[in-house]
Amino acid sequence: MAQLTLQGNPIQSLGTLPTVGAKAPDFTLVASDLSEKKLADYKGSRLVLNIFPSIDTGTCAASVRAFNKAASSLKNTKVLCVSRDLPFAMSRFCGAEGLENVETLSDFRDGKLGKDYQLEIVDGPIQKLHSRVIIVLDEDAKILHTEQVSEIADEPNYDAVLAVL
Repeated sequence: MAQLTLQGNPIQSLGTLPTVGAKAPDFTLVASDLSEKKLADYKGSRLVLNIFPSIDTGTCAASVRAFNKAASSLKNTKVLCVSRDLPFAMSRFCGAEGLENVETLSDFRDGKLGKDYQLEIVDGPIQKLHSRVIIVLDEDAKILHTEQVSEIADEPNYDAVLAVL
């Protein structure tokens, strides 16, 4: 289990993120129109998986805004913002904020991405939600970079993500 904190209080996620250099585990997530999106749908594009507990928190919202800004200048790269929020909530947020360079996807049905990527929070007040994680994939879904933010309330290292891209 990975040791994390939420506002200084200890919590844990399932385990260790997939290894850099490995092929990313497949996923099936739900888009804002309730269609399903699979990892294979993005073959040929680099991906930034911006994974977080909920769009309705300040830090999660800040990460979506930051990646939306960065995505406008990234070539052949898609930014997928993933949480267990309902697709409607994420779509509403992006619409209200005018964010058009990121794609929101939900793991609300079964939390399988959180389990397969070992990032689901297993205890504490936000158990079953996803921890704050960034995973960068190349065009063939090989993992180039991972970061699990140790304090859930902190933002990820955007510079490290951009350096990999």
